[in-house]
Amino acid sequence: MNDIGVIENGSILIKNGKIIKIGTFDEIHSEVVLEDYEIIDAKGKTITPGFVDSHTHVVFGGYRADEYTWRLRGDSYVDIMNRGGGIASSVTKTREASFDELVSSALSRLKSMVRFGVTTIEGKSGYGLDFETEMKQLRVMKKLDQMQPIDIVRTFLGPHAVMPEYKGREMEFIELVNKEMLPFVKEENLAEFVDIFTEKNVFELEESRVYLEKAKELGFKIKMHADEIYPLGGAELAAEFGATSADHLLKVSDKGIEMMKENDVIATLLPLTAFSLKEEYARARDMIDSGLAVALATDLNPGSCFSESIPLVIALATLYMNMTPEETLAALTLNAAAAIDKADVIGSIDEGKQADLLIHEFDSYHYIAYHFGVSSVEKVIKKGKIIYDKEGC
Repeated sequence: MNDIGVIENGSILIKNGKIIKIGTFDEIHSEVVLEDYEIIDAKGKTITPGFVDSHTHVVFGGYRADEYTWRLRGDSYVDIMNRGGGIASSVTKTREASFDELVSSALSRLKSMVRFGVTTIEGKSGYGLDFETEMKQLRVMKKLDQMQPIDIVRTFLGPHAVMPEYKGREMEFIELVNKEMLPFVKEENLAEFVDIFTEKNVFELEESRVYLEKAKELGFKIKMHADEIYPLGGAELAAEFGATSADHLLKVSDKGIEMMKENDVIATLLPLTAFSLKEEYARARDMIDSGLAVALATDLNPGSCFSESIPLVIALATLYMNMTPEETLAALTLNAAAAIDKADVIGSIDEGKQADLLIHEFDSYHYIAYHFGVSSVEKVIKKGKIIYDKEGC
C-alpha cells in the first residue's frame, strides 16, 4: 500500500473512455501527434485515480439532525430509540418518501461527492425493511446510475436492523427476506452484493449464517457490517464465506484479521462513523502490518454518519489511524475498488482501465493529506470526460 508508483512529468493517453498509454510526457509525445487529441493541461498538478467510496447509504428519506443534537447532549442510543429515533425513524421516512423524492435527495448528495473527487460508489438499501421500500431504494439507485456520471454499485441490505415487530423473532425476519426478497432482487438484477448488520442484539452469527448461505446459493457477492460494537466474530464469518469485504471492524479480533487476510477479504474502515460516535478507530495499523488489504469509505448515512467528506476521511486516517499518505491514497482508490470487486476496471492509473482520474491543485500527492480537511480536487474526469471543474463552478 506504500508503493504507489509515482511518475514524474507524466502523461496519460485516453481513448473511448479508457487509458491506452501512460508514461512521461516525452514518451507519449514521441508516439502520437498531440494535435490529434484534446489536451487537458495538468502542468504543476498531481493526477490520481478517482476516489471510490465503497460503503454508503446514499438513498434515504428524511434526516435526523435532532438526534445528533441529543447525542451531543449525552443522550444514549436507547434514549433516542425510545423517542422514536434511530434507524426506525429513517425507515419510516424512507417508506413515506416517493420514488422521485428519493431520487432528488440522493442526487444532491452525489453532486457533493463528485466535488470531493468520488467517481464510483457502493450504495446500500436497508431503510425499508419491507419488500416494497427495499426494492424502491434499489430501483432509485438504478435510476441514479443512469442519470448522472458517478457509477453506483448496488447492495441489498435487507437485514439492516430489527423492527419492533420482529424483536425476539429475528430468524423469522431472515427467513422472510430469504424467501421473498433475495430471489426477487436476483431475478430483477437489482443488486450485485448483499450485506447484513451482524451484531449483538441485531442479527447474530446464527441468523447471519442462514442469510449468507441463501445469498451465496443465489450467486450474490457478499459484504458485511462486522464487529462494530462487539467482538462477535463477524470478521471470521466474512472470511468463512469468502466475502468481498467486511466493514467497520472497530472490535475485530486478531483471529478475525488473520482469517480475513488468508481469505482475501478487504477490510473497509469507516473513520467518520467512529469520529461521529466518539468511538475508538479501527486498528488500521495492525491490519496493514499483518498484510491485510485495507480500504476506506465514508459510511454516508442519516444517523451515525451524515457526511460524505473524503478530506475528513483522509485527515482521520493519517492523523488518528496511523496510516501513511500513500496507504490512505491506496485505501481510497485501488483497495476501495477491490472492496466492490472492480479493481480490474478502476482504482489505478493503468493501461486498459477506465479513465476515472482526479487533477489535484498541488504538484505533489503529499498535499492531499497535508492540506487536511480541505479538498484538493480541481478537476474530476470520468470515463475520459471532465465532469467537475472547480474553476468552472
